Amino acid sequence: MEQRTNMNEKFTNAVNRVEQSCPPIWMMRQAGRYQSSYMQLKDTYNFMQMCKLPQIAAKVAMLPIDEFDFDVAILFSDILWHVEGLGLPLAFDPGPKFEFHLSEENYRNHMCVETAMEHINFQKTALEITRDLLPNRKSLIGFIGGPWSVLNYALGDNKVSPDFKTMYLNDVIIPLMARSIRSQKLAGAEVVMIFDSGLHNMSKIYYENKYLPMMEQLSAIGKVGYYARDLPSGSLPKVKKMDWSGIGIDSTQDLAKTLNTHKNGFVQGNFDESHMLLETNLYHYELDKWIEGMADVDKTGWVCGLGHGIHKTTPEKHVTHFVEKIRRTFE
Repeated sequence: MEQRTNMNEKFTNAVNRVEQSCPPIWMMRQAGRYQSSYMQLKDTYNFMQMCKLPQIAAKVAMLPIDEFDFDVAILFSDILWHVEGLGLPLAFDPGPKFEFHLSEENYRNHMCVETAMEHINFQKTALEITRDLLPNRKSLIGFIGGPWSVLNYALGDNKVSPDFKTMYLNDVIIPLMARSIRSQKLAGAEVVMIFDSGLHNMSKIYYENKYLPMMEQLSAIGKVGYYARDLPSGSLPKVKKMDWSGIGIDSTQDLAKTLNTHKNGFVQGNFDESHMLLETNLYHYELDKWIEGMADVDKTGWVCGLGHGIHKTTPEKHVTHFVEKIRRTFE
């Protein structure tokens, strides 16, 4: 595959901590149900088809680039295809539903990383097609689910021992995610994000003493970013010390402080996504107030976006306004 040399300069600067006035912009779930164009595609393709048919996945990934001019395109997919690849049948109706879940009795049938990688090959193809469709001035990132978040889905309500979770993470999930990250990077992803939004049932001790050391196997690959929701209280400093190419933070974190204390890569976020749902004048007020708070902040490394993903009822005009307002203010 021919390598592109001209990517989005703002995003490259943010990754490399190069000072610039205006940040690049991308949002979690920037392609999705809030878009009328996406819903038109849903009249023809269901969600599984939209993910697994690479030409369609690439078309969906391009929708927010074409409509809102984001600086970065994101692989259109789902974090659970890896689990399906491990042999847990999955359907979306409309949310994810597994035919059965992982357990201490059946896990030996669901440990083949090689089979799982073959199953998710459509992600690699989708990235390659998206890369070909993107203008040179746009960047492309991939993503995987956080290992713990993915394991939560795989287990469902099944109760297992902490030792089992540690074993399955170390022996199956982490190696699978490492393979997936490398595959996405070879397909053209400049950075692969880890979205770990299911940490609500993990203790602070386990997170800091066991989980983060496991995650170092993924950060060490290079050009890997990390976003975690429901972080254990006080754990963000330990996350920032790791060798990530960037971290994402939600709206509960202090963006200015994080930019000042995290110098190893970009910081993505963190406008409160719920404000995008407000009546237009109130939304404008909240955005203006948030922007004003960034006026005197050193914005080196900032990737502008939301604290979490775009809600399905977000008005498209608010997304358009967000992008235009950020650029008018900081360029």
